[in-house]
Amino acid sequence: MTLSERYTKVLDYFREKQPIVDTELEYGSVFQLLIAVVLSAQCTDKRVNMITPTLFKAYPDAASMAGADEAEIYEYVRSVSYPNAKARHISQLSRMIMEDYGGEVPQDMDQLLRLPGVGRKTANVIQAVAFGKSAMAVDTHIYRVSHRLGLVPPSCNTPLKVERQLTRHIPAEEIPRAHHWLLLHGRYVCKSLRPQCSVCPFTSFCPKRLEGSKL
Repeated sequence: MTLSERYTKVLDYFREKQPIVDTELEYGSVFQLLIAVVLSAQCTDKRVNMITPTLFKAYPDAASMAGADEAEIYEYVRSVSYPNAKARHISQLSRMIMEDYGGEVPQDMDQLLRLPGVGRKTANVIQAVAFGKSAMAVDTHIYRVSHRLGLVPPSCNTPLKVERQLTRHIPAEEIPRAHHWLLLHGRYVCKSLRPQCSVCPFTSFCPKRLEGSKL
């Protein structure tokens, strides 16, 4: 099977089975999405969704969040991973958004990356989910699934290399959906420790069937 055929099979399946797909994070604005994504780093969406309703009720926008100090924010986010760092980043990025961007989350990649606590993955999520841009955010699920399904070669050994390979082979208009397709497949089917191969639609051509595969 050629690489092009492999991409076609995977994408055709998702196009049919999951034509409408979105993030599982709950939010009411671009700013709230940004905060939720920052909180989700090395933390489950389920946990983030448990704390953001009260956080956003107290601080629904950049202006109100910028008016809170780090200790106040910490009390709302203390149950997520790395709460001290995330509270600090949320406080700092809210103030920067107010001071440098007029209270609006910027769309430009370089401007997003200036925000404290915002790396390339988070910036790509905002660009794709909030602004509909052809940006592929590579998290641990997408990194794992891309390798396991043979969508990227072993030489793609960094998230950036995986991102570039995926965006090279996935139609630009489908990249935002493809991000969710691969992420959700990794979260619920192609799990890290116990992949659910018996229910995977790609098992017939998964590289794990190759002799000598470590999968």
